Amino acid sequence: MSSVLVQRIAASEIETLEIREWRTALLERAKAGARPVTLYGRRVGEGVLLTAVHRDPERLVVSRTTVDAAHGYHELTSALPALHCFEREIHEQLGVRIAGHPWLKPIRYEGRDQSAMNAYPFYRVDGKEVHEVAVGPIHAGVIEPGSFRFSCFGEHVLHLEIHLGYQHRGVEGRLLERDPRALAPIIETVAGDTSVAHAWAYAAALESLGGHEVDPAHDLSRAVMLELERIAMHLAGLSGLAADIGFLPAASTYGRLRTTAINTSMRLCGSRFGRSAVRPGGSGVALDDEIATIVADNLALLRADLAIIDDCFLNARTVRHRLVGVGIVTPEVAEQIGVVGMAARSSNVAIDARLPVRGCYAQPAITSCVEPSGDCWARARLRIAEIDASLTWLEQVTADGRRFQPARTTIGALAPSQLAIAVVEGWRGEVVHCLETDSAGELAHYKVQDPSLRNWLALALAVRGNEISDFPICNKSFDLSYCGNDL
Repeated sequence: MSSVLVQRIAASEIETLEIREWRTALLERAKAGARPVTLYGRRVGEGVLLTAVHRDPERLVVSRTTVDAAHGYHELTSALPALHCFEREIHEQLGVRIAGHPWLKPIRYEGRDQSAMNAYPFYRVDGKEVHEVAVGPIHAGVIEPGSFRFSCFGEHVLHLEIHLGYQHRGVEGRLLERDPRALAPIIETVAGDTSVAHAWAYAAALESLGGHEVDPAHDLSRAVMLELERIAMHLAGLSGLAADIGFLPAASTYGRLRTTAINTSMRLCGSRFGRSAVRPGGSGVALDDEIATIVADNLALLRADLAIIDDCFLNARTVRHRLVGVGIVTPEVAEQIGVVGMAARSSNVAIDARLPVRGCYAQPAITSCVEPSGDCWARARLRIAEIDASLTWLEQVTADGRRFQPARTTIGALAPSQLAIAVVEGWRGEVVHCLETDSAGELAHYKVQDPSLRNWLALALAVRGNEISDFPICNKSFDLSYCGNDL
């Protein structure tokens, strides 16, 4: 049994409704407690085929409709704000008219007219004493480009609008240009800090289409690499957050320990970023007795040093003063706008694609953590808790004698007219890959979704009511991906 949520359904068995019935069904499904996972479209003949995926506790529910782009349909965002980014994307990519949408602006710009980015319609707050502060798209630090427009009353932020799209690479289109079995090197660079999560989602969906049963050893090796990726990126985030508030002992120590984590990944698969660790039909990870000893030593080092620096970080008055009550996203807002992953769990919303536990996450059982306050302090504490939970799981795995070696089985012909959906809990949140085949078994559509797409709005809302000097702290506490948004 796979440790990630993967589901395959024949295209002919997907619930397909007329647009009004489809729209009503989505609203009723959400009212019954089903959570939107994704909504996307593709051109089919003269129309646009829309696919919605919701998550019930144990399964994914898929429904479809076909619309004429010029006629479109009435928006869902007002009733389900969690769909705002998906509807904006459908409008931008496919030209579908979405009547009444409250915020129908480009979500990334698809590269057809990059000069139009300069005319982005930023929201304006009027008032004699209101001023705007523009940050980016080129920043003082070595980070990716993104444009942030603050409307301020003095130092007080009234509104923040985030304009992305500078990293657009046309990833989804490129994924249809090659043999679907040979896409792993591209998939691993969708968001380079989430290489393992994206590669696992791709492999799981492809293996489902190819009818390939994953070897339990390969499944375990993927989970080991994913948890190491989670540890490494949480350490990087804590280091950056500590640097932003001037707490240099934690900034340097967390940064040093991140090196230990990524060097552990390198010993397992040859890449500090987990590249080549996951391949369809197999794994590039080696864990023999010698490497297991090295891994165990590194985990022990992380455990010992983290106990010291976590205590310093969590008990420093300067840290608490700077993080507590800053950048709050309440549980109600987090649920309403569809926040996922670490950001959701920091607002007491227990969304984790690893739950309910399955496969190698069931024995030993992985722990999912939540924090109640929804502020920068909660997001820092959650990172520390998740590092501890991942370390505990990895220590148990490496201690019980399970071993694996690189191996790979060729994936055969893909089943025709099928949709496979894989959801993996990356360190930022759920990574979603949807692969659909045509009647000849060729790849007809590939939809990739990084959790950053859903969480950028949460950052914009978190900054409201804070001082503009709090923005770097809020930004680092979410630690979102620009290129993961700008596919």
